[in-house]
Amino acid sequence: MPTEKFQFTGEGGHQLSAALDLPDGTPVAYALFAHCFTCGKDVLAARRIATALTAKGIATLRFDFTGLGSSGGDFANATFSSNVADLVRAADHLRETRQAPTILIGHSLGGAAILAAAGQIPDAKAVVTIAAPSDPNHVTGLFRDHVDDIRAQGQAQVSLAGRPFTISREFLDDVAEHSLMEKIRHLHKALLIMHSPTDDTVGIDNATHIFVAAKHPKSFVSLAGADHLLSDRGDSSYVADVIAAWATRYVAPAVQAPGAELPEKPRQVVVRETRASKFQNTVTVGPHHLLADEPAAAGGADSGPGPYDFLLAALGACKSMTMRLYADRKSFPLERATVTLKHDKIYAKDCAECETKEGMLDQIEVRIGLEGPLDPDQRKRILEIADKCPVHRTLTSEIRIVTQAAD
Repeated sequence: MPTEKFQFTGEGGHQLSAALDLPDGTPVAYALFAHCFTCGKDVLAARRIATALTAKGIATLRFDFTGLGSSGGDFANATFSSNVADLVRAADHLRETRQAPTILIGHSLGGAAILAAAGQIPDAKAVVTIAAPSDPNHVTGLFRDHVDDIRAQGQAQVSLAGRPFTISREFLDDVAEHSLMEKIRHLHKALLIMHSPTDDTVGIDNATHIFVAAKHPKSFVSLAGADHLLSDRGDSSYVADVIAAWATRYVAPAVQAPGAELPEKPRQVVVRETRASKFQNTVTVGPHHLLADEPAAAGGADSGPGPYDFLLAALGACKSMTMRLYADRKSFPLERATVTLKHDKIYAKDCAECETKEGMLDQIEVRIGLEGPLDPDQRKRILEIADKCPVHRTLTSEIRIVTQAAD
């Protein structure tokens, strides 16, 4: 997936370094991501979440706050207020050059900054906080032993995550003046709060305070077992999956409505490596965006279904849809169909009805569960029609696959 790198002017007049991760097709929405305190746009959690969101069709802008990463300015002169102002500037830049962000996402102190900035970004409809403090002043706990020195000397160098940073008295005064509760109460946007109950940097009670202060629609998702920085790839992928699924209710992605006229030609499927891990690929089908990967046991990151998983899903979905069409046309009382599939390799000699008698064969086991007051004849006819679905016929007929270079 493409990443567009550029700079925009921050509140203090400095050039801020930004990266806009774009899906292969037309974005269904734009998101603005605010990273954690002293982190940068390229911190693992930010990159992984952005990659997973773009796989879902959501373009994601992440940038370095003043004095961090590749952005200009001095971190010692930055404050919580200036970070909030830079977020508003970033949203303005997106609005002017692409499309205004409808999703705002903030991690740690970035979550607090997103809550503070949300009221100044009118286009935003959905706000997400990840391990966010309910009070920006919470961040001073990271360097509590130096607070007196900072106040006495005007500034002091502290070590955060093994790196030196200069914290000023202005920063302390600024975070002390910010109260998020009133802003949260008047957010008037959908809010998703994600937090680990075992977060030892920003306690889970912060999520409680934010949730209680917010008005509906609001949701809470527990990131059980995750650390504060979402160091585990699986945790950041899970966060992105939940955000994408939750946000679609509020940002109205441009997907085809049920019953709408089908396209005349089959849609292309585009599969492209992300290079985020060994086997991870984006799968784009019209407006739909998925991730493909291999399980960890096969050397992958297990960030999405594997190739055979997609194959089984296609067959299962086709059988389910075919049974539904048939049952509705015949007015059979089928309430729900469930198709469970498994792929395996078997010895050809063990298959009496197979033409091949040597070596190994692919075998797909399909189990179909039918719910509803169906009589035996109705059940029999529905099960028979399942084997006549188009994908089943394709897989059991001669297939010609033509492969050529794209150029």
